[in-house]
Amino acid sequence: MAHLPFFIFWTFVLLCATQAKSEPEGAWNGFVAPGSEIPSRFTPYYAPPGTKSYDSSSPLLHYSGTWSDSFSSAYVHHSIRVTSEPGASMAFTFTGTGVEWFGNQDARHGISEVYIDGKLAQRIDSWNAVSRKQQRLFWISDLLPCRHTVKILNTGERRAESKGLYMDIDAIVVTLISQAQPDQYYAPLDQDFAPAADEDLLGYSPLFDFSIYNSSPRWQLIQRGHTGVNAMQLAIVSESHAIIVDKVEHNPLTIDGHPAWAALYNLKTHEVKPLAMQSNSFCAGGAFLSNGTLINVGGNPVVEDHTSAADFGDLDGLQAIRIFEPCDTGSVEDCKMYENHVRVRMASPRWYSTVVRISDGSAMIIGGSRKGGWINNATVNNPTIEYWPPKNIHGSNGLPIHLPFLVDTLNANLFPIVFLLPDGRVFVAANQDSMIYDWQTNTEQRLPPIPNGVRVTYPMAGTAVLLPLSPQNDYAAEILLCGGSTVDDAQPGYSISSQALASAQCARLLLTNDGIAEGWHVEHMPQPRTMLDAVLLPTGAVVLINGAGTGISGYGNVRDQVGASNADNPVLVPVYYDPRAPKGQRFSTRRMPASDIPRVYHSVASLTPDGDVMIAGSNPNLDRSEVRFGTEYRVEWLSPPYMFAERPSIIAAQRSLGFGEAVEVEVQMPSSYAQGADVQVTLMDLGYVTHAVHANSRLVYLEFSLSSDGQVLTIVGPPHGAVYPPGPGWLYIVVDGIPSTGLKVMVGDGDDPPLDESALQNLLATTEVDQYKLSKKKGGKPHGSG
Repeated sequence: MAHLPFFIFWTFVLLCATQAKSEPEGAWNGFVAPGSEIPSRFTPYYAPPGTKSYDSSSPLLHYSGTWSDSFSSAYVHHSIRVTSEPGASMAFTFTGTGVEWFGNQDARHGISEVYIDGKLAQRIDSWNAVSRKQQRLFWISDLLPCRHTVKILNTGERRAESKGLYMDIDAIVVTLISQAQPDQYYAPLDQDFAPAADEDLLGYSPLFDFSIYNSSPRWQLIQRGHTGVNAMQLAIVSESHAIIVDKVEHNPLTIDGHPAWAALYNLKTHEVKPLAMQSNSFCAGGAFLSNGTLINVGGNPVVEDHTSAADFGDLDGLQAIRIFEPCDTGSVEDCKMYENHVRVRMASPRWYSTVVRISDGSAMIIGGSRKGGWINNATVNNPTIEYWPPKNIHGSNGLPIHLPFLVDTLNANLFPIVFLLPDGRVFVAANQDSMIYDWQTNTEQRLPPIPNGVRVTYPMAGTAVLLPLSPQNDYAAEILLCGGSTVDDAQPGYSISSQALASAQCARLLLTNDGIAEGWHVEHMPQPRTMLDAVLLPTGAVVLINGAGTGISGYGNVRDQVGASNADNPVLVPVYYDPRAPKGQRFSTRRMPASDIPRVYHSVASLTPDGDVMIAGSNPNLDRSEVRFGTEYRVEWLSPPYMFAERPSIIAAQRSLGFGEAVEVEVQMPSSYAQGADVQVTLMDLGYVTHAVHANSRLVYLEFSLSSDGQVLTIVGPPHGAVYPPGPGWLYIVVDGIPSTGLKVMVGDGDDPPLDESALQNLLATTEVDQYKLSKKKGGKPHGSG
C-alpha cells in the first residue's frame, strides 16, 4: 500500500491521464449529439416557465438611432436587430421581477450599458474572439414586483481587440410576478415547544449537560447575494469561499458561452465565479480528503429526451470523480475542477450516493442508483461501497463491496445518512433502518428500527446530526434523526400526494452497548418537515431549517403537484434545538425570524466560518423555472444572537493540528471575561450538504488549558483519526456560549490518503468508462426525476 505525498499522488494521476486516450470535446466547442457525428453549436437562450419572451421585432421594444434587421435560423425567432451607431438604444417597459437580454458575441462587438429604471445596472462587453449566438448578455432577478424600464445603450466604446461597435438585440425575457400564495405556507411560531407528555417522551436524561447561550436578542435573517447556479450542493472550502454545485440546466451564470452548473461564492463580497464542469453532477455527493482535496462524486447521465437541457452535451456523470484541489486564497481565479473519466472514476455508476471521509483520510462512497430515477428499486439499486482512492480490502482489489443492508432497505434508501463513529466504524441509516458498519472487517451490526414507521432517506428525506463528541464521556456517539415521512415506498407515484403529511419525529440513539439496548428515544418538532437541513452551531446546538410540511422529495412524480414539486406547504421558520436541555424543553422557535422564500427540494444550509448560517437553493424542477416553487438563486443569512455580542477572537495559531498534539493559540477574550467563565474549544467539519444529508458534519470538543491571564490556550488535538478524520477542520473558541470566528486548520499530517496503485490499476483495467452510456447503446434508456 503506497502512501504518496500530495504532489506525487496527483502527478501520478495526471501523467497517466495524458497517456490515455482523451475524452471527446464537450458541447461548448461544438457538441456531437448522441447517435450523430455532426457537431452543432450550443445556444443559451431559454425562456423558462413563468417568464415571457419578447422578440427583437416586438412593437413593445422601442428603438432610437439607426438599427437594421437580420434574418437567420441561428437567431431567436429567426430575427435580430443590430446597430453600430454610438448612442443608439433600446427601451422596454415591463411588469415583472427580472429581465434578461440575449444577443450575439463576436470580434466586432463593442461595449453597452444597461439601465434599470434610469440607473446604470451594468456595463456589458460583447466582444469575443469566438462567434456565439443567442448568448445571455445581462440578467437581473431581484426587482420589485411592479413596472420597470430596461434601457440598453450603445456607448460607442470598444476594447482594443474589437473590430467594430456592434450591439444587437435578439430577445428580451421577463420574469413574471410569481403567483405564489404565502398564506398557505406554514405560519411562523414564537414560542418554546414542549410536546404533549407521554410515556415515550419522558424519562430520558441527556448524555451530558452544559449550559448553552440562547438568551434575549432575536435571531436575524437577511437576504443578500445570488448564487447564479442553483445551490443543490454546498460546501465551505475556505475562509472566503463556498463551492456550489448544481445539475446541468439553464442557469443565468455563464462560462465560456454556456450556462454554468457550478460556482465559487465569495462569503465576504457575495461575488460569484463560475466553475467549468465536464459531466452532469446532478445529485452528486462530496467529501474532503486528508490532504484537503474535495472530491465530487457521481451524478446523472445526459437525459436527452426529458429536458430542455438536452443539447448541453455534458458527459455522463454517473462514474465521475471530480477533483477540486485546496484553494484557500482570497483570489479563486486559478481554482478549477479537474475531471478525466479515463483515469479518475468510480468502478460503478452511482446516482444519489453518499460520501464520507473515514479514519485514514480516504473517502467511502456508499450506495445509490446505477442510473437516474426516483424511488430506488432492485433493477437499478447499487448496494455496494467503494473507496477513493481505491483499496484492496476484503479481496475487492479496488472494486465495489456488497452491502446486504442496502438490499434490505429498498426502496427508499438513496442518499443514505452516514457518519464516521469515534471507534472507526460507520453509522448508516436508510429507509426505516440503521446499522453500524465495520469497514475493516466488512461486518454489519444492525440497530433497532427507526420508530413509528418513519422513513428518513430519499425520497422520504429526513435529516440527521452526529451530536457533539466530548472527551468527558470518552467520545460516546449519539445520533439525532429528524423529519422524513411515513409514505409507503412501495406505492407508485400516482398514488402519492404532495399533501401527504410529513413527520415531526426526531429520534435519538446513543451508540453505546447500553444505549443501543435501550433503543431510540422519540421527541417531536413543532411542525412536521421533510427535506429539512440540520446545522450544527459552534455552541453545540442545532438549527433545523428549510423543508416542507407535506409531500416528498423530487418533482413530476406525484398527485397534486405544485408546479412540478412533489411537496407543498413550505416551513418558513427555523427551529432551535438544544440537545443538552431536558427532554421536552429542547425545541424552540422563540425569536426566530420567518423567511418569505420557500426552500423545498434541492435546498441547502451550512454553517460558515463567521458562525452564521448560509441558506440557499430550492429547485423542484426539471430545468430552471419561475413558476411557484421555481428555481431559487437568492441567498439568506441566519445570524444567531451571538453574532451581535462581543465575541472572543483567535489572534494567532498554527494551521496544523496533529493527533494528540498540544499547540498554543493566542486569543482575545471579551471584555466581560473573568476567571471561571465557561470556555470551550470546538473542532468542526462543516460538512458537504445536499438533499438534507450533511455528510461529514461534525463537532468535537477539544481538551485544553488556559493561561492565568486568559490570553493563551494550549489545546490538544483529537486523539486519533476516528474521533476526527484527518483533513480540514474549523477551530472555534466559545466563551459563555459566544463563539469566535472559525479558523481553518489541517487535522493530522496533511498527507494524501493511502493510494494502492494495484487496486487503482485493477479498477481501470476491469471497468469501462461511462458504463451506463454503453448499456444504453444496448437498449437501456435514461430516466430522471430529481
